[in-house]
Amino acid sequence: MRIAALVFGILGGVVGLIAALLTLGIGGLFAAFQAEDAGTIVGGGFLAILFAALGIVGGALALRRPGASAVLQVVAAVGGLVAISVFWTPSAVLFALGTVTALLGRRGARTPLAA
Repeated sequence: MRIAALVFGILGGVVGLIAALLTLGIGGLFAAFQAEDAGTIVGGGFLAILFAALGIVGGALALRRPGASAVLQVVAAVGGLVAISVFWTPSAVLFALGTVTALLGRRGARTPLAA
């Protein structure tokens, strides 16, 4: 289950980065046409980049620290939804799956990793 958490976390982060860049592009386009609240959209895009990076870190921690991985992935999922809303939905689903699999991997038998 820990490997699944790793894969879901990294995929969620990559999809989140794509969504954040799309949001930044749309915000920049709105700013070019002087639309209202374009700065808010751009700010949400930058926040989404940070949450995507946080989710990737959470996914990378899944093998050694599945509890910390689950916490980071759920923070990334919720934070991204707050930042860019609908564009973040695929990433939120992937991070949610990563959180569940990390928690399931946490409850499994502990085996020492080969050094």
